[in-house]
Amino acid sequence: MKFYNRLIFTSLLLSTIVSCKTQQKALITDGSELVQIANNFSFTEGPASDKNGDVYFTDQPNNKILKWNHADNSISTFMESSGRANGLYFDNNENLLAAADDKNELWRIHKTGEIDTLITDFEGKKLNGPNDIWVDTKGGIYFTDPYYQREYWTRTEADIKEKNVYYISPGLKNITIVAKGLTQPNGIIGTPDGKLLYVADIGNKKTYSYSIQKDGTLSDRKLFTDMGSDGMTIDNKGNIYLTGDGVTIFSSKGELLKNIPINEDWTANVTFGGKKQDVLFITAMGSVYTLQMNVRGVRY
Repeated sequence: MKFYNRLIFTSLLLSTIVSCKTQQKALITDGSELVQIANNFSFTEGPASDKNGDVYFTDQPNNKILKWNHADNSISTFMESSGRANGLYFDNNENLLAAADDKNELWRIHKTGEIDTLITDFEGKKLNGPNDIWVDTKGGIYFTDPYYQREYWTRTEADIKEKNVYYISPGLKNITIVAKGLTQPNGIIGTPDGKLLYVADIGNKKTYSYSIQKDGTLSDRKLFTDMGSDGMTIDNKGNIYLTGDGVTIFSSKGELLKNIPINEDWTANVTFGGKKQDVLFITAMGSVYTLQMNVRGVRY
């Protein structure tokens, strides 16, 4: 009986190893290499793809939002004086949402360049500093609110002692705290079916999954992996991409699939871009990189 059980265990282990290796091989296009697009920035962050596959990203120390045009591989300035934007994400109406770190606000930037300030405080207290953003299918906005002391702030401590995840309901009708008990929430991404939200607690070196309820609230927190992350994305296979030491890819079950090494001190964020949403776009220190993938992003 013990021998039989050992055979079953060995078979399952081999099956898991083969499955993971198959997924690893399928992730990146054969022969594809990491390409450094540019390295003349101070600190790149917040990549977000529009419906055309162009990627917008921030150079926070220089207070700019840049745009990568996938068609000709060029980079141009989209906005100067961008509120020292950090994380970006497109809403369902193709407006660019920005975590405007200068005054701890959340902005909506229209195609015309017009700016709406969506939120600057919660219950009369200034936000810690909105960091990363995800928008659900109904138009509700989730954002993380850690606290990173900035040299350009006049304040030296947070008004809100807790580091929370917030939800702005569709139509900007209400804002609520949907996740508490986190050390330093940072990266955030949801599944395209709107059922799961992943939140990286970089301060506690953990990433959690939450079940999303119909009213946008979260429940059933589960540990996804013992690794935090600065930024996050997801592909059409449900794999989750975490950043920090390069880009680390996990299956939807939390299995480690692959690490993509980046020759930089820190990899801040990642998303998918390109016409077919099959180009991995990576921000790392003063550089941005691309990598051709076999999987695709699920933003559109």
